[in-house]
Amino acid sequence: MAAARQVLCLWALLGVSRVRCEPIRYSVAEEGESGSVVADVAEDAGLAPAQLSARRARIVSPAGRHHFRLERGTGRLVLAERLDREQMCGSLPTCMLTFELLLVDPLQIVPVEVSVEDINDHSPVFPDERVTFKILETSDPSSRFPLDLAQDLDIGSNDIQTYGLHPENKYFSVSYQSHSESVNVLELILQQPLDREEQPEMDFTLIATDGGTPPRSGSTQIHIIVLDVNDNAPTFTQKVYIGQILENAPEGSVVLRVVASDADIGINGDILYQFSQVISQSLSSFMIDPSSGELRVVKPLDFEVAQKHELSVRAVDGGGLSALCKVLVEVVDVNDNAPEVVVSSFSSPLPENAGPGIVVALFSITDKDSGANGEISCALEDQISFSLRTAFKNYYELVTVSTLDREERAQHIVVVTAEDAGSPPLTTTHTFTVDISDVNDNAPIFNQTSYTMFVHENNVPSMLIGAVNATDADVGPNAKVSYSLVPTHPAEQDPCSCVSVNSENGHVFVLRPLDYEKLKQLEVVVSAADAGSPALSSNVTVRLVVVDENDNAPLVLHPAQDSSPPSSELVPAWAEVGDLVSKVVAVDADSGQNSWLSYELLKATEPGLFAVGAQSGEVRLRRPLTDRDAVKQKLVVLVRDNGQPPLSATAVLSVLLLNGLWDSQLPQQSPAAEHEDSSLTTYLIVSLVFVSLLFLVSAVAFVVCKLCKRKDLSSGHVLYDASNVQSYVADGVTAGTMPHTYCYELSLTTGSGNSEFKFLKPILPSLPAQHCSTGVGNNGADQFPPLPDTVGDADFEGPRMQPGAQFNGF
Repeated sequence: MAAARQVLCLWALLGVSRVRCEPIRYSVAEEGESGSVVADVAEDAGLAPAQLSARRARIVSPAGRHHFRLERGTGRLVLAERLDREQMCGSLPTCMLTFELLLVDPLQIVPVEVSVEDINDHSPVFPDERVTFKILETSDPSSRFPLDLAQDLDIGSNDIQTYGLHPENKYFSVSYQSHSESVNVLELILQQPLDREEQPEMDFTLIATDGGTPPRSGSTQIHIIVLDVNDNAPTFTQKVYIGQILENAPEGSVVLRVVASDADIGINGDILYQFSQVISQSLSSFMIDPSSGELRVVKPLDFEVAQKHELSVRAVDGGGLSALCKVLVEVVDVNDNAPEVVVSSFSSPLPENAGPGIVVALFSITDKDSGANGEISCALEDQISFSLRTAFKNYYELVTVSTLDREERAQHIVVVTAEDAGSPPLTTTHTFTVDISDVNDNAPIFNQTSYTMFVHENNVPSMLIGAVNATDADVGPNAKVSYSLVPTHPAEQDPCSCVSVNSENGHVFVLRPLDYEKLKQLEVVVSAADAGSPALSSNVTVRLVVVDENDNAPLVLHPAQDSSPPSSELVPAWAEVGDLVSKVVAVDADSGQNSWLSYELLKATEPGLFAVGAQSGEVRLRRPLTDRDAVKQKLVVLVRDNGQPPLSATAVLSVLLLNGLWDSQLPQQSPAAEHEDSSLTTYLIVSLVFVSLLFLVSAVAFVVCKLCKRKDLSSGHVLYDASNVQSYVADGVTAGTMPHTYCYELSLTTGSGNSEFKFLKPILPSLPAQHCSTGVGNNGADQFPPLPDTVGDADFEGPRMQPGAQFNGF
C-alpha cells in the first residue's frame, strides 16, 4: 500500500502541478462524539472552501473504513464516528490514522495523518477480587510474595503508575518495579515478624492508581492467614542461678525464680519447669513451681548439715523442646530467733469520742537470742492515730494521739514491728485490729436541700404524692431515722393539717382534697430525727404545688345575666357592616389553657345578622340592617374554655334595631313606662294651663317666658343627661359599644309629651335638662357588674352621627 502511494505521488509530481506529498498532521482525543470538528483541512491545504466542491474533493482511506468526514461547504474535517483508541490500536504507544484528501479536477492528493490521543477512560482492573496468602509466623522480614498486576487499557501517563495498601499497616508494604516495558514486578513485602496470637488474620486492600486526570483506580482484597510453628526452644535468662536462703526460712519461702522464654506462642510457647538429676537430699528440701519457676523451701534448712545445694532445672515447651540450667542454693547462717510479742491487755472496741492518750493495748517483746541479737526496737507502720510509748523494760503501750471518727474510719489496723539488732536483723510483726464504736454525733441528712411535689386539685383523700429521704452516717439505733411534720414558723403551734408524712419511710400524703383556686401551693417542714440519745434531727422544706384542673366554667361578666329587666343594646338604622354592637366579657377561675376562652354564636333571631369574635367576644354586624329584620334581636353566645373536657357558659344579649322613628316599629311600652308617660302628659297639661293664664294676665309676661325658653334651648340644654340614662345604655359606653365623643342634643316641640317620642320612653324617664357632655355616665351600675380591666372602650364604633346633631320636630 505504501509503494502504491509512492507511485501515485510520483505520477502526480510528473503529470500534475500542485501535488503535495508532505502529509498534514492532526491529533484528536479518543471518545469524541460523531460530528466533532478535527481541523480546517481546506485552510491547511491552502484551498478555499468553494474549491472543494468545484474540484470534487473527497477523502480516500487506504483501509476502506472512513473514520472522518469532509464538509465541503466549510472545508472542515469532522469525526464520522466515535473513536476508541484501545479498540483500534490496542496497547501501541502511538495510534495513527492516515488517509488522503483527493481533489479530482485538477488532480491533487493531500496526505493527512491524524494521531488519536489516549484519554483516561479505563480504570485498572485486577485479575481477582480477593487474594489469600497463608504465611508462617516464622517468615523472615523482607520476605516477598508475588502479586498479579492490574491491567489498564490506557497508555502512557494514563496507565498504572502506583500501587498502595489501604489502610497502611506495620506488617506489609507493596513494591512495584518496572524492569522494562514488558517486565513489571508487583510484590507484597513482609516488614516485621508476624504473631499469630496477636493477630491471626488481617485484611487490607491493594489499590492500583493510574496517572490520568482525574486519576482512576482499581482494587483487590488481600487476606492474610498467619500460621504458627514451634520453631523456638525455651531459653533461660541465665545459665547458672545462684540464690541464698536463711537457715531459719519458713516453709514455702521462695529462694529464687528461674525464668525461661519461648519465642513461640500458644501451646508451642507454654513452658513447664521441673527438676532434672537432683540429689535426693536436695529434692526433699526444695520444690519448684512448674508454672512460675519459683524455687521454694519445703522443710527447714540447717546450715550445719548442708551449706550448699546444687540443682538442675529443665524448661520444656508444649512442642517438646527443652533447655537446662543449674541452680546453686547457699544456706546462710543467721540470727534464727526472731523477737516475740506477748499481749498483756487489749481494749477494743473504742468509742469514737475517746480523746488522745487513751491506752489501747499493753504488750511486751522478748528475744531468745542474746547480745546484739537480743536487743529489740519497736515501731508502728504508717500510723497517725496511734503511737507507742515505753511503759517499763520491754513493755510498751499503744495509745491514741487524736480523737477518732467512726464515720471516717470504722476500723484501724495497727501493725507493731519488733526488730532485733542481729545481722541480718530479725523482725516480728503483730497486728492490732482496733474497732471504733459509734456515738450519736451525726444528724440525719436529706438527699435534697428541698423537695417540690405536685398534686392535682380535687385529689382523693390520703393520696401519696412523693417521699423524702434522709440518711444518718451513724449505725444501729443512732442511724434509725423517723420523719415528722413540724411547724413552718416557730410561732406556729401545729403543722399543716392537710399534709402528713409516714414516720417510717418518709412518704408524704395529702389528707384532703385541694382546690387550686383557693390554694395554689403550700410549704411544710419535715423533720428527720435519729433514735440516738440525745436524738439529733434536721429539717427540710417540702413545697406542695397544686396543679390546676378544669373544674370551673367560664363566668360571664358582661352583659349581666341576672339583670331585670334585661339590658338591651341599640343599633341605629345607619349602622354599617363590622360596627361593634356589644362585647361579651367572661373570665375563668382556672389557669393556663383551662382559662383560655373562645366565643361562639350559639343562637340568634337572625343568624346571619351578627358575628362573634372567637377570641375577643366582640359582637359585630355581618350585614346592613333591612326593614325585614325584627326590631328586637336575641343573641345567645357560647363561652367555652380550653380544658379537657371543656366547660362552657352562655351569655344572652338583647339588641334593639332602630330601623325607624314610628311607634309601630318599636316594642310595646312596659306598664311602668305607660305610667311615666301619663305623668309627663299631666305635667305638660298643667304647664300649658299655667302658661295660658300667664298669657291672659299679661302679654309682657308671656313674651318674657317665651324669650327665656328660647334662651334655654339655644344655650345647648338637652332633654336627658347621661347620669340618668338606664344602665344598659351607660354601660354600653364603658363596654365599648358607643363612642365617647358623640353628643346627642334633643329638643321637643309643643305637644311632645304625647307618643311622638315613644321609642325613648321605655329607656329614658323624664329628666331635667343638662348640658351636653362628651361622655355618658353610668347611673345604672346596680344593673351591671364592673367590667374587668381587659375590656377596652376604644374597640367599638357605634352608630355614626355628627357631633352636636339635634333631633327636632318629634
